Amino acid sequence: MNKLNSLSGIFMIFLIVCLASCRSGKDVEYFQGTENIPDLAFQHDMANYEIKIMPNDNLLITVSTVNPQASEPFNVINLSRNYSSTLEWQGYLVDENGDINFPVIGKIHIGGLTKAQAINLIQNKVSEYVEDPVVNIRFMNYKVAVLGEVNRPGTYFIDSERISIPDALAKAGDMTIYGKREDVLICRVENGEKKFYNVDMTSPSVFFSEAYYLQQNDIIYVKPNRSKSMSSSYNPMIGTILSISTLLVSITTLILNQTK
Repeated sequence: MNKLNSLSGIFMIFLIVCLASCRSGKDVEYFQGTENIPDLAFQHDMANYEIKIMPNDNLLITVSTVNPQASEPFNVINLSRNYSSTLEWQGYLVDENGDINFPVIGKIHIGGLTKAQAINLIQNKVSEYVEDPVVNIRFMNYKVAVLGEVNRPGTYFIDSERISIPDALAKAGDMTIYGKREDVLICRVENGEKKFYNVDMTSPSVFFSEAYYLQQNDIIYVKPNRSKSMSSSYNPMIGTILSISTLLVSITTLILNQTK
């Protein structure tokens, strides 16, 4: 009887450990409590964001006018041709000081400006030479990296000019069940300084974080949760060993019940 009690006790301890390692639904739900936040707060936040031009950005800048010949000197490409090679679409690389060297005009400082501000600046300078110029700017190397506990870690090039943390995680196939949703790390270099943001994806507070909209070359790191961290320190055969142990306990208990 004592042996049976001992084996039963061991089995109960094992069962409690297994149950303790399970995660509740609340642990993996995103944006809990959004019903308590006014809709206007979200609208205001999303309406006012624009990425800014930074050193090492590669920009495609085109100038067009009613008279195509008048705008040719301001373009590094011939707009009348169809380009298929990416080499032919080389843009303007923003230097470490935030400057570009623009045809005819020369050096223009656009670092720290939004795309709309840079368009307005270049348009005003070009209008000194031609009438009613139209300037267009496109980011050619806008990318973010997503690492850690996601299904498809990697670097992702962004076609649009706005991407949020949830968007980037979706591109990476979402977090795995082992991702630490309440403490996602965003690494950023801004004005030559490294900045780190910790965001809680289970809380609507993420929508109001400075890091919610990602900048060029941001890194998202999804940390492993406690279950994954603990399992990584165990023998990889621990699962098999525990399964076999459970089976042996069950068989032994059955035999003792039959022989008592």
